[in-house]
Amino acid sequence: MQVDLIEPTVPAPESLRAWITELGRFPTDTDASLPLTHVPHAGTTIVLRTADRPDALVLGPQTRASYSTADKPAGCVRLRLAPGATRQLLGVPATDIADRVVRLADLPGVAAELANELATLPTDEVLPFLEEVLPQRISEDATQRTHRELLRDAVAAISARPTVHELATDLAVSERQLRNLFTTGIGISPKHFARIGRVRQILVDASNTPGVELAHIAAVHGYYDQSHMSADFKALMGVPPAKFFQGRVPAPTRCQSS
Repeated sequence: MQVDLIEPTVPAPESLRAWITELGRFPTDTDASLPLTHVPHAGTTIVLRTADRPDALVLGPQTRASYSTADKPAGCVRLRLAPGATRQLLGVPATDIADRVVRLADLPGVAAELANELATLPTDEVLPFLEEVLPQRISEDATQRTHRELLRDAVAAISARPTVHELATDLAVSERQLRNLFTTGIGISPKHFARIGRVRQILVDASNTPGVELAHIAAVHGYYDQSHMSADFKALMGVPPAKFFQGRVPAPTRCQSS
């Protein structure tokens, strides 16, 4: 079983950080016969396919895990969008593309104008190209900047704040405003964002420390008990953690590479 959780990444240059956080690479030399686990992800991603016919796709926030197999190895480059950047780059609120995959060229935002170039550029030229052309194409008023920076601060603080009320209080905004910021700028609620973050961290910890007791992982990540963690994990991954780490996952669907 392959998991698309850990991949080599390159931080975006400072001039792009308001819109893009990093570039990741999923290699073409993976074993296509093994099922691939697509772990839930709270961000929006521009995916540049590097095998067969090049294309630029947009992967919205994924609220549940999916499992697939490919007909052949297919590598890709992934541009992770910063919180709050979806509308500016893609022309739509993040909630419109949650749990969807769409072609970048079909969206109304400024990034769509760059789809052909992005799909055909060598990987090491993608960030320099964006650094040169993207800042010139994006306009941002004071309100948009304030909302984006507020959402950035919320994302940075959410793992240390048990409730939406506490997070909103710390940021001096109403709970309603905070929820609206997450829904529009990220595509999911603050609560679901935090759940995805915790489950992803559980997967990292379990991979780094084979054989670790699930009760210990539950305690480390602030769950009331192991059953609470298992219920959260199952809701997002489709199976409880014990079954997942034994490789007993839902039947994969066929993912065509062309």
